[in-house]
Amino acid sequence: MSLRGSVTLKNFFIFNSNYGPREGEEEKKTLFFYPGDTDIDTQIKAIGLCEAIVKFSETFSDKSCESMHMLKTRQLFLEAEKDFWIIMTVSIPFSEKTKDGQSYIEYRDDDVQDSVYQAVLLQTYKMFKLFNGTFTNILARSNNDVESLKKRLDHFFSRYLLTLKLHQSDLLDVFNGIYFLPLDKNTYLQIQCLINRLEATFPIVKYTAFLYNDQLVWSGLEQDDMRTMYKYLTTSLFPTHLDQELQGATTRTSTSSQGSGHFGKFVTGPTNLDDPDSQGKIPRVFIHSEIDNEECFLLVYKALSATICMLINVNSTMNFDFYRKTDSFLGPQMSKLASDITEQYPKRSAASNADTQFKFIYFNHMNLAQKTTLHIDIRKLSGVNIPQETLRLLGDINADLTRNNEDGETIVKTASDFWVVGKKSDQREFYVVINQKNANLIEINEEVKKLCSTHLNSIFFLD
Repeated sequence: MSLRGSVTLKNFFIFNSNYGPREGEEEKKTLFFYPGDTDIDTQIKAIGLCEAIVKFSETFSDKSCESMHMLKTRQLFLEAEKDFWIIMTVSIPFSEKTKDGQSYIEYRDDDVQDSVYQAVLLQTYKMFKLFNGTFTNILARSNNDVESLKKRLDHFFSRYLLTLKLHQSDLLDVFNGIYFLPLDKNTYLQIQCLINRLEATFPIVKYTAFLYNDQLVWSGLEQDDMRTMYKYLTTSLFPTHLDQELQGATTRTSTSSQGSGHFGKFVTGPTNLDDPDSQGKIPRVFIHSEIDNEECFLLVYKALSATICMLINVNSTMNFDFYRKTDSFLGPQMSKLASDITEQYPKRSAASNADTQFKFIYFNHMNLAQKTTLHIDIRKLSGVNIPQETLRLLGDINADLTRNNEDGETIVKTASDFWVVGKKSDQREFYVVINQKNANLIEINEEVKKLCSTHLNSIFFLD
């Protein structure tokens, strides 16, 4: 039986060199280290090596070190905040080969793309910041108590790192975009009016976002906040809530849903509006839309496939009467809106899945809009429908276009007869995989134009 290995997490640690400046105090630099059972000497050596690499690289470039390539591992570096370094080490995939009757291990270095795993590393920090605030803010709130920071880091990362699926990471992690749902003008205005009335009726609701079937319709948050929030909602909160419903584990009932003809209920918040003791758990998040590290409650309400997220400053009072009034206000209106959107949604989704011959990724850097047919679902649960080497080629083309920082186009024909096209124009990127082995460059170029016209509403790309 031949040996094989995929991308796995070897270690993950956070340090600040200022906390152990003198010899004999090196262990004070360590703020978090995974695996947790790693002995202290190994931790000190790993951090010391990273410090040396960072200092050495600074002599050659003003840009901080981002990665270190080794035979069996790849190490990614991120200075998340000044002097706070996050390091992630992943294993290089390998397979057992045989030559002249002798077996040997071949490491596939090209399978681990720096841009992809740097994006994964950055996302781990942003997710921590969403639920805890910045490192410096935690220290400021605790009178510079480093132990308080360590506890928060351990509480979050010891759980979050177990959810990483590094072997599934690809170009979509680099973009980390948002799937938007385009609606007709009247429906969109109805949603806008609902949000305006909600914020006027309940002034403690400071920010809102409206989603339908994991796709964003409207948001009052800054882009970067919404991007991280969207990732949390679609990959963690919504799937967990759905699993609980499917297993019959939730007992979420409300007087309004039972007797008033609507289907609204709280995803975070009260589990039973007849019982004041069932307030439920409401996540706290830190956003930076108006002021840095503003702590808010995340109250999520759902009716059918429509969801509204309400962010409420933690200094506001939310009593049980507030929840009941919110339910009475949102339930009937959101139930009707969800039904209206459902009438449009099947037509749009059917049109978007028309061409199975083409697989594409589109990303707009200006509004973070993302569309793709490479993955069957948003959470990438069903894998991809193109060869893995072709998927990695998309990442390489993206890295080249990003490195040059210029608009351009790359067309490649793979050994497996796939045509791969990457275009970058005016802050938009578009990647297409076409399975037409007998086509020529001119025909492929025409097919790409046709695809843009059909699926991207004729978004303009420079030729």
